[in-house]
Amino acid sequence: MESYWCLLTWCGFSISVALLLLLSWTKVRKSPTKQRPPGPAGWPVIGNMLDLGTMPHQNLYKLRFKYGPVLWLELGSVNTMVVQSAKAAEELFKNHDPTFCDRKCPDALTSWSYNQGSLAIGNYGQYWRILRRLCSAELLVSKRVNETVALRRKCIDNMTRWIEEDSMASRACGGSGEVEICRFLFLMAFNVVGNLMLSRDLLEPRSEEGREFYDAMNKIMEWAGKPNVADFLPFLKWLDPAGIKKNMDRDMGRAMKIASDFVKERIRQKGSGIEKVNKDFLDVVLEYKGDGKEGQDKISERNATIIVLEMFFAGSETTSSTIEWAMAELLRMPYSMRKVKDEIDQVVGPNRKVEEGDIDALPYLQAVTKETLRLHPVIPLLLPRNSLQDSNYMGYHIPKNTQVFVNAWAIGRDPESWDDPLSFKPERFLGKNIEYKGQHFELIPFGSGRRICVGFALAHRVVHLALATLLQSFDWELSNSDTLGTLDRDERMGITVRKLVPLKAIPKNRNFIKIK
Repeated sequence: MESYWCLLTWCGFSISVALLLLLSWTKVRKSPTKQRPPGPAGWPVIGNMLDLGTMPHQNLYKLRFKYGPVLWLELGSVNTMVVQSAKAAEELFKNHDPTFCDRKCPDALTSWSYNQGSLAIGNYGQYWRILRRLCSAELLVSKRVNETVALRRKCIDNMTRWIEEDSMASRACGGSGEVEICRFLFLMAFNVVGNLMLSRDLLEPRSEEGREFYDAMNKIMEWAGKPNVADFLPFLKWLDPAGIKKNMDRDMGRAMKIASDFVKERIRQKGSGIEKVNKDFLDVVLEYKGDGKEGQDKISERNATIIVLEMFFAGSETTSSTIEWAMAELLRMPYSMRKVKDEIDQVVGPNRKVEEGDIDALPYLQAVTKETLRLHPVIPLLLPRNSLQDSNYMGYHIPKNTQVFVNAWAIGRDPESWDDPLSFKPERFLGKNIEYKGQHFELIPFGSGRRICVGFALAHRVVHLALATLLQSFDWELSNSDTLGTLDRDERMGITVRKLVPLKAIPKNRNFIKIK
């Protein structure tokens, strides 16, 4: 019986490949007369899939110098356009945003119907507008962000305390006192989101509480970031050749169950008449009754669970990765490290902690963050868009259902926009009004247009405050195994791009600073 099913599967696969070859041949014979963007020739069936490699953003950047800032690829059966210059991005977001505001969702994130409740990867439409309005008006509006300053301060103070304790424990055991910075950054960012969403810390370095949630979410980010042939050859989805969907179903199920327990617990509290004085975002989601404009009365319990998950995905991995890259670049560049520390000391002084209100008075710190986001956008190709209709873009015919990548990583390295683009030079931003709010298209790590990341204002505060606190609290040294010459920029591809080798360094208390 088993051999029968193997034979049936192989026959189905062979027939599918044959049909796809026939379609490819027909496509070549009947090539459209309308002009498409330039791009490399593809292979039968797989098209340009091999051109992506293991680091798609890097390989696409190299193709820009041969084919120009707008690139056309055929990834299996998926038409794909890649935008790789500030000028091309400006044209896309300013003049064609309505056409390209839909999403192309990877197969892995259809697990447990996650995409149907998601703000980030959900299709453009009624439900998306509701979520966007809730986030803009309730979670990330300036008033609510200002009200949660103390929560962020608490999470960041916990982070520095954990770093110090871990370093002291290492020395007590005969070690150098070295710590893995990204671990503590992730704990901090995770708890920042936990307090905003659920009014509670979820993780501590040595506690078991929240550990399963943390592990499941890490696995989800891993599976979501893995290249999946089924995304480009849809007839293979039922086979799941790489096993990505199977693994995602398992780990998404674990995370959904835990997040669902948070939601159910809150629903029980509300049903028992317990009223909270300060409402968090989960309260806002569960209490939404609709305004009569969108035709939806409330958000379902299932979708509330997905929203909880999404906020943790969006807020923890991206924030911690950005700060890790900033610390790595500063350790590579002692001059920049010294300059930003001196600025913090001069503005804040030795007798108090740096606060969010100090950020505007720290231009070099802001320049360090901008330069980090230029070289290391956390999602280098942003999230893939999808065209809702045929369009004429920069003289090219782009058909409906074309996938669109915006290569923010390449745009940040474009020699037409940046002098010496591969070097880390925060000074390039001093005295210039270049921001990452979606209007300066040479720097768009959060995207632009309707689908710009809704959390960039919160990320701005957390990244600056956490980075400034790390620099104010400690003097950082590399371990004996690392030198300025060996501290690399190698990347690890997942749903976000992290350092391939996690950053480790030795924190030494700055004893001359007596913070109250």
